[in-house]
Amino acid sequence: MRFFWPVLLVVLVPSLSRGAVTVGSDAELRQALAGLKDGATLKIRPGDYRGGYAVTGISGLTVEGADAETPPHFRGGNVGWQFSRCPGLTVRNLRISGQRQNGLNIDDGGERGKPVSGVTLTGLRVSEIGPRGNFDGIKCSGIDDLVIRDCEVSGWGGQAIDFVGCHKALIAECRFIGRPGYSQTTGPQFKGGSSDIVIEKCLFEAAGMRPIQAGGSTGMDYFRPPGVKYEASRINIRDNRIIGGMCAVAFTGVDGAVFERNVIVKPDKWVLRVLQETVAPGFPPCRNVRFERNIIVFDRARVSGVINIGGNTAPKTFRFESNLWYAADQPERSRPSLPVRESDGIYDLDPKLDPKTHLPFADRAKAVLTLR
Repeated sequence: MRFFWPVLLVVLVPSLSRGAVTVGSDAELRQALAGLKDGATLKIRPGDYRGGYAVTGISGLTVEGADAETPPHFRGGNVGWQFSRCPGLTVRNLRISGQRQNGLNIDDGGERGKPVSGVTLTGLRVSEIGPRGNFDGIKCSGIDDLVIRDCEVSGWGGQAIDFVGCHKALIAECRFIGRPGYSQTTGPQFKGGSSDIVIEKCLFEAAGMRPIQAGGSTGMDYFRPPGVKYEASRINIRDNRIIGGMCAVAFTGVDGAVFERNVIVKPDKWVLRVLQETVAPGFPPCRNVRFERNIIVFDRARVSGVINIGGNTAPKTFRFESNLWYAADQPERSRPSLPVRESDGIYDLDPKLDPKTHLPFADRAKAVLTLR
């Protein structure tokens, strides 16, 4: 969505070509945006700002809070910020909340065969998006070489982070916190031909129906690149802590993923799901997932079936290895029923998780699973 401001503002703006400017009000910010040039740095002072800013076609742009400890707060509007076709973009140290649609939107302008490269997002705090419906905290479409680090999303409608046709991306050291009253369909989701994605060292607390979703369901006109025949491929989910949520992870039309060294604590219904939502010709069934060296603590009273397997999937291609399974309320029933035999699984061993960090005290569990 684009927002247009009166032409009168444009003539008041000095050139920002490869320079830096600091602003401290909505009026100054609108003026600065009207005069942006490639390579500019836009610093925004602490304070409250109106949501609904859009930037198109600027390369090497940095938009940042002038004071990292007191970030500027963008409130309301349909979208907090939208950046279209801005390669080399850096956005950091902003607070965005209360949008009706997406908090932050970064895209390729609909040019599905021309991805935008080199986007970095750090120190963002996005909250209270939606609250219900397909409205995302951070939405990225057609972005390659993307890093999202030390960001927090709390309370959202659709996806905390939604990747559509993104490639070579890292999500690290982020926090995803669910809030009552928000639909929170998934946490981070990678779909529409997304590939080579790593999500690591993140914290999930009550992060919705599917706290992590590798894959999903995408209309044929939105896959990137056009014609790709998988929702997601080569997804690595590692060293995360996932507390609560309906399940910990859903593999949905994924063709190749690794889920390793994660700690899962008391999901509400299942530990993992294997699903297929895109059944168009040429799309393989959900397949080729390695689930290994994880710690799973669950209650049999809530999780009777550890894994939920949907139709049109290939669960026999999954591999389970060296996971620690512990049913806290019924330790004798810790061994899960899986679609294939697990190798070197550990059952009935209480990992004695620290209630604050959700990491194991037990040296034995830590050594076996090589958790860091």
